[in-house]
Amino acid sequence: MPTSRIQRFLAVASEIILGKEHELRLALSCLLAQGHLLIEDVPGTGKTTLAHTLARLLGLQFQRVQFTSDLLPADILGVSVFERESSTFCFRPGPVFAQVVLADEINRATPKTQSALLEAMEERQVTADGQTLPLPEPFFVIATQNPSYQVGTFSLPESQLDRFLLRIRLGYPDQAAERTLLQGQDRRVLLEETPPVMSAEDLLELQRVTKQIIVSERLVEYAQTLLTTTRQSAEFSVGLSPRAGLGLLAASRAWALVEGRDHVLPEDVQHIFPHLAGHRLRLAHDGRMPSQDDLARLLRGVALI
Repeated sequence: MPTSRIQRFLAVASEIILGKEHELRLALSCLLAQGHLLIEDVPGTGKTTLAHTLARLLGLQFQRVQFTSDLLPADILGVSVFERESSTFCFRPGPVFAQVVLADEINRATPKTQSALLEAMEERQVTADGQTLPLPEPFFVIATQNPSYQVGTFSLPESQLDRFLLRIRLGYPDQAAERTLLQGQDRRVLLEETPPVMSAEDLLELQRVTKQIIVSERLVEYAQTLLTTTRQSAEFSVGLSPRAGLGLLAASRAWALVEGRDHVLPEDVQHIFPHLAGHRLRLAHDGRMPSQDDLARLLRGVALI
């Protein structure tokens, strides 16, 4: 059963990422919906460990790219190398050609380097030297981002943010989880000793099942009303796009599956909405991203049709 595999993954992952089952559920939902995940938080809260955990337990090929101010697009996508034996150029794939790609501290790179991921994230392909090369399946980008007030960061442009289906924050663990973390085994060692609980084929099957989760016509209208409200509200400078609407339904389907259901409830849409809309909207009066309170107030103002 799909739900049994999901529950097995969550149980094992929760032993590695302590006290963050809700965030693990959101990350898995993002992957099941075939989206990409943005994790924003201060250093040292487990962002990189979360990416390692997903890749390890799901049996996926993993590559990590440390974004810095001197990183070049070729360092991500790959480069053509001249081979003397054949007198031709040969393309050497970069780390983006992996099933799980961790773009660590993505906002420490320049906008030019950040944009190298746009085609890969949207089209799941890379164009190099006039050739279009497909990326492996499944393909999942997890980007970590440091707070914008920290030194050496470049804000992600709206076009880049829109490629991330969901944004989450891990935050500090509670006291009980932190005490277990401090007294227990190193998480990296523990992860290396933990076998995968799924394979890439299992994950692809779960992604196919996710698309079959039922969304009623009434919920589609509700989601569309949420989109329209953000566009008509004077509180926001720009509203949510149709792509965001498609993502909202896809992520709601995935969340319903993670919760063990074959249909989407209004609560699923409401649960996903803040994590999908928060990094796509800007407040009209100061250009900031809306807070959780802002988004909760928007949801309260939209009645289920």
